[in-house]
Formats: sequence, structure tokens, C-alpha cells
Amino acid sequence: MDALEIKNLNRTFDGFNINNINLSLSKGYILGYIGQNGAGKTTTIKLIMNQIKKDSGEIRIFGKEYNEDEAGYKNMIGFIGDECYFPTCFTLKDVIATMKDFYISFNEDKFREYVERWQLPYKKKIKEFSKGMKVKLSFASVLSRDTKLLLLDEPTSGLDPVIRSEILEILQEYIADGERSVLFSTHITSDLEKITDYLFFINKGEKVFYDTTENILESHLLVKGGIEDLTEELREKLIGHKSSSYGFEGLISSKDKQYINENLLLEKPSMDEIIVFYISGMRRN
Repeated sequence: MDALEIKNLNRTFDGFNINNINLSLSKGYILGYIGQNGAGKTTTIKLIMNQIKKDSGEIRIFGKEYNEDEAGYKNMIGFIGDECYFPTCFTLKDVIATMKDFYISFNEDKFREYVERWQLPYKKKIKEFSKGMKVKLSFASVLSRDTKLLLLDEPTSGLDPVIRSEILEILQEYIADGERSVLFSTHITSDLEKITDYLFFINKGEKVFYDTTENILESHLLVKGGIEDLTEELREKLIGHKSSSYGFEGLISSKDKQYINENLLLEKPSMDEIIVFYISGMRRN
């Protein structure tokens, strides 16, 4: 049974559509959900959480749709965005009381373990917390109840590399038992390369690609050369490129390697380069 299964998901808005999204996420894995601002990432997460009603399709968490077991469905999900959702006037004592009221599975001892681990202050109000402390509080509150699927919407945005590294470590711990999974929406591609097992790239509400992170990195090549080497035949095979009077740089599928002549330099692309060239290619088209 998959942790998350989406089949033929559609939702129409004024001027924007989610079109026939299909994906599955097995237990014990992390899926990176990527795309530009406005591509449909947050909308998809809201559809999964049933904050927005779908027009058609299926969304199942551990085999259950929302209307089959509303309470169970909600309890299996943990959501963390780029903002702390507790009132800024709260202290940690208030957070504990609120979590006890709303979640049967809330484990106060586990929450306090995370608080001690991250040295979050008990007496300060949340409005006095740094951004990094607020994100850690969000993780502490979600991880201290019995969630099975984490939905993350840009939680590491604006954080320094040290805190981002700590968050990635937390996610690895979360899935370690092989029973829990993570959907991680972020634009920080270095984080994606470090931690994701799969990547789903969405653009204007439609799938661009969906594969293992390893396959995506290995199935593309970065091509560099002089402008005279940018033939029409090669240009047609490039997923995206940029050029100047000095030369060009572009992305090509590994299966089209035969179109590259010996004058060109080939390199392994980073995930950031893959995404940038896909976007530039789509803009040209």
C-alpha cells in the first residue's frame, strides 16, 4: 500500500488548472515536488489536505480517501509551511495545551524531547523566536504526534545552511522505520539532491517529469561549446539553452548524445541546472 496515491487529479480555477496529475509515493521514501512559483505545488498540497475540493480524480493516503475516514485521514497528515501556524502570543506551554486539545495522538514527552534537542525557550513568546526556531517548533509539534505522511511547503525557505541541514536530518529520521513518507515542496535544489528519492516537476499545473532523483540526474547532460557548434539540429535536441557571442550552454537528454560533436564539452548537470534549462526551454516554446 502506498503512503500517497494520486490518480487523474483535476481542478479548474479562473485562469489556472491542475491537469491530470498522477503520482504515487511508497512508504519510507521522500518525494521532491518542484516547480516555479505559481506552478501548482501549494495547490496540490491543499488538494491532498482537502482544503480545496477536487473536480475529479482520486487522492488516497494509505489506501483511504478523505470521505472514507475524515478523522483518520487528517490524523495521518502532518503539514509544515514556511510560516509557524501558532499564535505569536503563545509560549510553549500554550502550544502543549493546544496540541493536547486538538490531537489525541499528541505525545507531550516526545514534544519536550524535541524542545530540549533544539533548545527552544519555554518562557519566550513565539513572536520573540527567530525564523529557524519557529520552523523547529512546527516540526516538534508535528513529529510529536503519530503522523504517517509529512507535507512540506517550502519549510526551509530563508533558513541558513546549518538549520537546513538539521531539518534534512530530521526528515531522514522520520522515514527511517520504513512506514512513513514525505512530500517535500521546495525551490532549494541542493536540498533536493541530498535527500529526495523521487522528483515530480510541475509547470502550469501539468507534469513535466516524474522519476527517481538518481535517474533524472543521470539521464541529462550539460553541453558547452562555441556558438559555431550550436547547429540547428543540436538546437532542436536541447531541452533548454543560453547563448552569447562567446558560446552556448545547454541541457540535453543522454539518449541524444549522438548529436554532440567532439568539439563540445560534456558535464554532469546539477539539479538546479536541469530545472533552469527545462524552464527556459518551456518559455521559448
